Amino acid sequence: MGDGFPEGKPGMTADPVAATAAGAAPAGTAAGSGPDIPAAMAARSAGENFPVALRLLPARHRQHLMAVYGFARTVDDIGDEAPVAERPRLLDELESDLGRLYAGRGEAGRGLAGQGAHQDTAPELSVVRALRPAVTECAIPEQPFLDLIQANRQDQLVTRYPAFDDLAGYCRLSANPVGRIVLHVFGAFTPARAELSDQVCTALQLAEHWQDIGEDFRAGRIYLPGEDMARYGCPESDLSAPRSSPALRALVAFETRRARALLDAGAPLVGTLRGFARMAVAGYVAGGRAALAAIAAADHDVLRATPRPSTARTAAELLRCQATGR
Repeated sequence: MGDGFPEGKPGMTADPVAATAAGAAPAGTAAGSGPDIPAAMAARSAGENFPVALRLLPARHRQHLMAVYGFARTVDDIGDEAPVAERPRLLDELESDLGRLYAGRGEAGRGLAGQGAHQDTAPELSVVRALRPAVTECAIPEQPFLDLIQANRQDQLVTRYPAFDDLAGYCRLSANPVGRIVLHVFGAFTPARAELSDQVCTALQLAEHWQDIGEDFRAGRIYLPGEDMARYGCPESDLSAPRSSPALRALVAFETRRARALLDAGAPLVGTLRGFARMAVAGYVAGGRAALAAIAAADHDVLRATPRPSTARTAAELLRCQATGR
């Protein structure tokens, strides 16, 4: 990705998807002129721990999931890579455009966030316009998308988490909404399934944090709970080393066990699903297990190189999860 999100028309941000896909949008590019979401995001999704849109899924489901992924990645890119002073404004503009998408849909389609009035105009950003089929066909409420934006607002203000409960609260905004959206995409949302999905998604977020400890530290953030770092005698200076210290490896081993326990607790969600929904969610669970296994295989040294799961391990985990339903 490029250095930021250049502006297009006065008072309007150039399409974040265009900036994400091309590194920078040409000056004067009108918002919404970016490339097709699936084409722009498919290559990036290949680097994730879990299959974002399994190839065996019907085209409609793949399109919906890639549109959601495109939105989530764009929010993250704004929160991580746009010029720091511009991030709040860009997130505000993205939220306003999301509001235009939901305008006039009624309280049932807009969920808890449907109390305010939005200007009744079409979305201006392609990353938001691409959500329209999924939102319309799957009745996805607005709140999960707003939570993803709020998580990135929090990232601009919070760089340390004193306790695990604080980090779990962040995951409720940054990760859990994605799982709830996926359940809506497959017409499988229920409150009970959402609770299981939340455990899976929190575990997936934790796995990503533990893989990226060095990268996050260089960006000024530490997701390792402060109380855990103190318990294991791991100072912040250990996070800048070329290799993980014994204390950091022990701490990462503890955190990966905790993430695995959460993942296993939520995995029975797979057994409540059938057909393509079961296949997709099994893919997420399998990807999380493979990622955690990769960390363990690296002797929990996440600084020497980022532990990434092999395709073979992910496929094996997928087959087992699909067969057992957990």
